Amino acid sequence: MNDVVGHCDIVFVVLDTLRFDVADDAMRSGETPNLQRVVGAWERRLTPACFTYAAHHAFFAGFLPVPDRPGVHPRLFACAFEGSQTIDVRTRVFDAPNIVAGLAAAGYHTVCIGGVGFFNPATPLGAVLPGYFQEAHFDRCLGVTDPASAHNAFALAARILRGAPRDQRLFLYVNVAAIHQPNHFYSTDGRGIDDMASHRAALRYVDSRFPILEQAIAARDRVFGIVCSDHGTAYGEDGFFGHRAPHPVVSAVPYAEAEWPLR
Repeated sequence: MNDVVGHCDIVFVVLDTLRFDVADDAMRSGETPNLQRVVGAWERRLTPACFTYAAHHAFFAGFLPVPDRPGVHPRLFACAFEGSQTIDVRTRVFDAPNIVAGLAAAGYHTVCIGGVGFFNPATPLGAVLPGYFQEAHFDRCLGVTDPASAHNAFALAARILRGAPRDQRLFLYVNVAAIHQPNHFYSTDGRGIDDMASHRAALRYVDSRFPILEQAIAARDRVFGIVCSDHGTAYGEDGFFGHRAPHPVVSAVPYAEAEWPLR
């Protein structure tokens, strides 16, 4: 990351609430060709928290989802603090309270595109995470109740990328809300309920709109990308529904990194 920071734009996309098992099976079945072209395959990782607010506090402190295997896993980014065991020579360490502020101090223009309610600045709680960024966007058309939310988020991200001077490094964060409940409107069964089928259908919809973002990324000189989920969600497994409980289907998330030009 010491070779990335200062030389590449950084785009961080969180497909909010996407389960690993659904993401992995859909990709293996050829249902998400656009994401597959970019990430190749999903890595199974474990999230540091089981709902959006807590997970993003961890993410923005440099604690991204960790590989689902024992061991000490060095981090891409970190904020300096005494006693960390996951910082090594590959880690970009910031003397800052969060990596967003650290990247800003390194010359990045930091931009947040919010989706779920924890990015809605209408309340003091919802203003916390967007408040890390120099520029933050939220609108109902980006939120969970708009069936076109992914299209709208990616289109906004594309305008920001294309409008930025080529010599201005960007840190662009995009929170994609479409897979989060309610997602029943993506299903074709007409039952009007959120379930595994509608979760998967929402992912297919997000994939169909992903080229909007990718084409804008490809027009930049060099981009390092992270695409992952912040947590999964339960649809009745062991009696659990939703998230905020660390059930295995909530804790396991898809994760991938990419570099543009694509290798």
